[in-house]
Amino acid sequence: MLDWLDEPTVAALIGMGSGAVLGAAARLGRFCTLGAIEDALYGGSLGRLRMWGIAIGVAVIVAFGLMAAGLFDPMDSFYLAQGWSLPGTILGGLVFGYGMALAGNCGYGALARLGGGDMRSFVIVLVMGLAAYATLSGPLSGLRVALFAPGEGPTPGIGHWFAQASGLPLWTCGVLVGLAILALALRSGAALGRGALFCGASVGLAIAMGWAGTAWLFRTGFDALPVASHSFSAPLGETMLYTMTSSGTALSFGVGSVVGVLAGAFAGSLWKGHFRWEACEDPRELKRQILGAGLMGWGAVTAAGCSIGQGITAFSVLAISAPVTLAAIALGAAIGLRQLIDGFAMAE
Repeated sequence: MLDWLDEPTVAALIGMGSGAVLGAAARLGRFCTLGAIEDALYGGSLGRLRMWGIAIGVAVIVAFGLMAAGLFDPMDSFYLAQGWSLPGTILGGLVFGYGMALAGNCGYGALARLGGGDMRSFVIVLVMGLAAYATLSGPLSGLRVALFAPGEGPTPGIGHWFAQASGLPLWTCGVLVGLAILALALRSGAALGRGALFCGASVGLAIAMGWAGTAWLFRTGFDALPVASHSFSAPLGETMLYTMTSSGTALSFGVGSVVGVLAGAFAGSLWKGHFRWEACEDPRELKRQILGAGLMGWGAVTAAGCSIGQGITAFSVLAISAPVTLAAIALGAAIGLRQLIDGFAMAE
């Protein structure tokens, strides 16, 4: 450990560096959860959805490759070390997806747009962070725990099931699953451009960078900091809290991750020449975004992760909650988009 840096600061720097890759990918490669769903449902294009598949496949392969090298144990991750609530996962994912459609972005996407000068996203980030912390440890936490208490952990993941059934080492099963996801993403349509391939792979590597860095810190440090990677629900509130009380609280991976996404998105928007200040001119739009952000904050904490936290980070360790949450988020977003675009009108 470097003598002039404490461990929380090192964790924050790891989050910042890998988060910057995520922010740049959002601005340079248009990597976006809601955009991928909307393109698939209404644009007739699976390109951005396949970028998600590439990101997940790469993240899984690298994460279990790190395990093979003895650099990371997936069971140290939050998603496998603790139990989970199936009802909470489904309802939280549905609410998050619906809120994402209303807000026009998830927490990660809002940070990326804020880095490009969109002040409407600043409101989304603030409201989502506040709602997430209110649900995690504030006045809504008691109701969440009472209704969606997680089961007893640890919770074996999909890779553990395959390892038990096949007799192969866990890391081998994980890599094989990752290769299957990657192959499906690459072969399920027309060839993707180099930019899309690079962007998807970069996102997957950024998630694995988070695991590798915090696992190294866990092994070599003395503070027993958690092994973590990127998620953008509670870390938004955590960043707000640190900003207000930094003299009494420590930095963390999550705070660094949020700052990194902002920095990477800012650099990417400048590189593309897309940076410009934007504000909301329609009170109805602002009201919808505030409502959507609040729903996302509650839904993400209830589901134990957002579209990035469960959709890629939890997927990278093959947590069983990941595909369930991702499917619920997609369904919730589809319902919200249908309401916004078609008004639930019946087809003629």
